[in-house]
Amino acid sequence: MQQTYPLKNTQTQIMLNEFIRSVYNWMGIGLALTGLVAYYVSNDAGLQNLIFGNKLVFFGLIIAELALVFTISARVSKMKASTATALFIIYAALNGATLSVIFLIYTASSITSTFFICSATFIACSIYGMTTKRDLTSMGGFMAMGLIGIIIASVVNIFIRSSAMNMIISYIGVIVFVGLTAYDTQKLKNMALTQPSGLDAGVVRKGAILGALSLYLDFINLFLMLLRILGDRR
Repeated sequence: MQQTYPLKNTQTQIMLNEFIRSVYNWMGIGLALTGLVAYYVSNDAGLQNLIFGNKLVFFGLIIAELALVFTISARVSKMKASTATALFIIYAALNGATLSVIFLIYTASSITSTFFICSATFIACSIYGMTTKRDLTSMGGFMAMGLIGIIIASVVNIFIRSSAMNMIISYIGVIVFVGLTAYDTQKLKNMALTQPSGLDAGVVRKGAILGALSLYLDFINLFLMLLRILGDRR
């Protein structure tokens, strides 16, 4: 029996490493696709006019993105792994199309520098979430409430158009998504540690896609909040 525990711990660690690696690989693929699509659209006047010159197309893309996020989050367990993967890829591409506007608003140098700052912050939060012994569940709930507050304040500010409120929302947003990054990372770690061995590869893939979507959203929103604060406008 004394030799069983080290073996079991080793197998658990291998499973954890493989799952987390898969999550970050898919997240990286999503971010790369978003960046490439955003850059391509920002350099194509025809696509810019199609997306931003037609409110029906623009809001149609936004609604499609929201529908994809809710579909993946709510129905991933009932999907095939290939379907979940395809929906995630489509979402990342659509998000790139709508986020291409940042290349028209901010300078390329400030986008680049903010991306590296965001990456460093994200990595630090992920490491904390992965290694801390503290249970971040309560913090995750608090940050989720903060996210709801940000959404409400952002909607209100569409009508008020206050630059001061926009900046306050951005600073609070950074705090919220820093916290959510650590919380979501710990949640993924716990999910990997508690999943039974011998799971079907498709089930593991769907879990990785769902985890990648969570961290992808944390990264994108953290990046946008930092860009509002640090970005230099054209």
